[in-house]
Amino acid sequence: MAIFRIFTNDLAIDLGTANTLIWMKGKGIVLNEPTIVAFDRTNKNIIAIGQDAQAMLGKTHRDIKIIRPLRDGAIADFEITEGMLRALIRKVSLSWQPARRVVVSVPSGITEVEKRAVRDSCEHAGAKEVHLIAEPMAGAIGIGINVHEAIGNMIVDIGGGTTEIAVIALSGIVTYESIRIAGDEMTEAIVQYFKRNHNILIGDRTAEMIKIKVGSAIKLDEEIEVEVKGRDLVTGIPRMIEISSEDIRDALSEPVNEMVNAILNILERTPPELAADIFDRGIMLTGGGALLKGLDERIRKETSLPVHVADDPLTAVVRGAGKVLENLAEFSPVFIRSIRY
Repeated sequence: MAIFRIFTNDLAIDLGTANTLIWMKGKGIVLNEPTIVAFDRTNKNIIAIGQDAQAMLGKTHRDIKIIRPLRDGAIADFEITEGMLRALIRKVSLSWQPARRVVVSVPSGITEVEKRAVRDSCEHAGAKEVHLIAEPMAGAIGIGINVHEAIGNMIVDIGGGTTEIAVIALSGIVTYESIRIAGDEMTEAIVQYFKRNHNILIGDRTAEMIKIKVGSAIKLDEEIEVEVKGRDLVTGIPRMIEISSEDIRDALSEPVNEMVNAILNILERTPPELAADIFDRGIMLTGGGALLKGLDERIRKETSLPVHVADDPLTAVVRGAGKVLENLAEFSPVFIRSIRY
């Protein structure tokens, strides 16, 4: 039996709206690709996934469609998600080594239908045993927090489609909020800002680059300027303008305010004993959105609590899911279970 375990691929998957990361037992993170699929409109055959599909964005003809099969943290297209998962698992596994055990991180507010969809997608992609774990729980484990203790920890995981806020103690989530305001909404806010204020249409990739380069949640010591190219909505001719980090901060104010308000809302609902622990330990930020300049400082000002950005916040969730996979018996209490009717 032990020999059989050596020759199987146990995988941990962070199935994100923006990126999918796969961790393999004994190897660590083996894949980090955008959650994007290009497929043939006529027969729904997948043409490209991940970075290959992203490179085709905005450059395809009418027979090829490019989609993000997950929207707001939930599966929007089951068939394409299943095909993408199968292709990604095949990319990191040898064909004669099927994925045996799979741990998948999902939003904490996932419905029973969505749980079944994730499980079915993994099983159809070849998994024999599928376990689900909430993203904030995986993030907490990934950054080294002992989730089994009777001590409250607050995790804010800002992904592409959802912001997951949870207070964790005794291997469970005591109180949580899952809002569909995250990285994608910030990107869309920048696209709309250029339309509304400058009559320029820019693509999502350009907006994403602007967000990473000059996006901020508070006033910067030194404001940054960036050149932006787009299509003039009046003349239809491409043009370039200079934009400052101050303008982008203004564009991002609404999604950032909603995230901060959600954190304040959770703090109001936290039991007093756990609130005391959070006062001492502070708030931990994980996920790609945690990298927005000054976001930790903004939350610190609004809550008067210590705020820490995790080391390598982009991979915290998949690293946590990987730790769980290595110690399934120890971490079995943290799994999301289906309600039996």
